[in-house]
Amino acid sequence: MQLGMIGLGKMGGNMTERLMRDGHKVVVFDRSADAIAHYLGLGAQAAKDAADMVASLSAPRVVWIMVPAGKPVDDTIAALLPGMSKGDVIIDGGNSNFHDSMRRGAELEQKGIHFVDSGTSGGVWGLENGYCLMIGGSNEAFALCEPIFKTLAPKDGYAHMGPTGAGHYVKMIHNGVEYGMLQAYAEGYEILHASKDFKLDLHKIAGVWNHGSVVRSWINELAERAFEKDTDLADLKGFIADSGEGRWTVQEAIDLDVPAPVITLSLLMRLRSRQEDSFGGKVIAALRNEFGGHAVQKA
Repeated sequence: MQLGMIGLGKMGGNMTERLMRDGHKVVVFDRSADAIAHYLGLGAQAAKDAADMVASLSAPRVVWIMVPAGKPVDDTIAALLPGMSKGDVIIDGGNSNFHDSMRRGAELEQKGIHFVDSGTSGGVWGLENGYCLMIGGSNEAFALCEPIFKTLAPKDGYAHMGPTGAGHYVKMIHNGVEYGMLQAYAEGYEILHASKDFKLDLHKIAGVWNHGSVVRSWINELAERAFEKDTDLADLKGFIADSGEGRWTVQEAIDLDVPAPVITLSLLMRLRSRQEDSFGGKVIAALRNEFGGHAVQKA
């Protein structure tokens, strides 16, 4: 089928290529002329802007948005709306807050336009392996767009989660779980790396854990790849960003009175990773020195 794709970054670009491989006709737009040129060379049709994209699509139009959460999504929707008609569909495949998705869905419903929120997981591997899609929206919009979902996802890798907002809600919790898993692996490998009794090969350990162990996983397969390149990860800095979903998950847990200590602490560890020398740590060192005479290290 035909659709538009706005945003040709690592995710949107690879999704566009996977769609075209399966015979879908994709009209693309991105702020980068080089990105547009690349996918034009692969067989996509280029649009000059959002309005031109809408004009290039046949009704019912389907436009997939892969832009950063927040204002960029609202701005993109606003740019699309003047040319859209009742029955058209806008899909947000980024990591938007589910509250924003519910608001956007309600606003667009008043205009007769469907809004679909598709939580998308798979990263840079999605081009070849497919993307896990957690989809929110009306039954009608889901059915209309299902050929797209079938192409993008591996077998059994997509599902309709419920009304608008449900897709991004499930993806939010998915990313919260991911935070906790990453932190658990990080702590385990750090203990192994710090061992004073043994000089351990982390690449070998990750490899054996991936065969029959209860902690085997795709994440640990990626750890095996990373340690194969450099078991000490010497060229990397331990600065860990977060794109928002972990914070939203923790806030939702608080709002629902659900204890989520692992996810919460994994988020706080990401904040700690951005401090070269925390003032809080200095306060604790100073207090221990004051009340117990414990040794302190000078900066």
